[in-house]
Amino acid sequence: MFENKFISAVIVAAGSSTRMKSKTSKQLLRIGSKTVLETTVGEFEEAGIFDEIIIVCPKDETEAFKSLFKEKIMNTPLKFTHGGETRQRSVSRGVETTDDECSVIAIHDGARPLVKKENIISAVKDGITFGAATLAVPVKDTIKTAENGTVSGTPPREKLFIIQTPQVFDKKTYLSALRKAETENMDFTDDCQVIESVGGTVHITIGDYTNIKLTTPEDIAAAETFLRLRNNENLDIT
Repeated sequence: MFENKFISAVIVAAGSSTRMKSKTSKQLLRIGSKTVLETTVGEFEEAGIFDEIIIVCPKDETEAFKSLFKEKIMNTPLKFTHGGETRQRSVSRGVETTDDECSVIAIHDGARPLVKKENIISAVKDGITFGAATLAVPVKDTIKTAENGTVSGTPPREKLFIIQTPQVFDKKTYLSALRKAETENMDFTDDCQVIESVGGTVHITIGDYTNIKLTTPEDIAAAETFLRLRNNENLDIT
């Protein structure tokens, strides 16, 4: 399935990290023995299916990002590009940086370092099969909609999913939908919405609840706990 495809990973790591309350990018914070970005990139490298990895980073921290990998032996070529004013624009720049031969793109939040390589591979397989796929997990809680501080509805839980990344797309299809969104001044925070906006469908690939996005300081502590459990380290969680 992968042999005749040029597959690129676009890791979006250009966020401001405001809610993390960090002086530097949250990608440079450490979980376990590595930085967030190293952990994220490492899992894509170990997946062994990518022809290149594009890292979209803040312009003023590009050298700091590059320095993380200068001493590493990488089997997958790395490219770096600057982020844009919005997440959608950052993704666009990442996709534009991919090789001309690229036919499949896997877009991933750099702040999701605990994604598992087996889930990455599953999402890419589904993306190739269906044209668009995203990792997701079923919602555990009852969800309410609200208006003006009052409950307005209760969507059926069995139809609700927490959407994660990577989100995998046929490159031509994604770019076509993205250009239409830009022409119509639509800006999305989720790449599946780009496909949905032109009437496309996105397949759900079941992921893992530990694939959390690091947004606030509490998330770092949670990620370190999940990482230690994954590494079978002795951990007292009582």
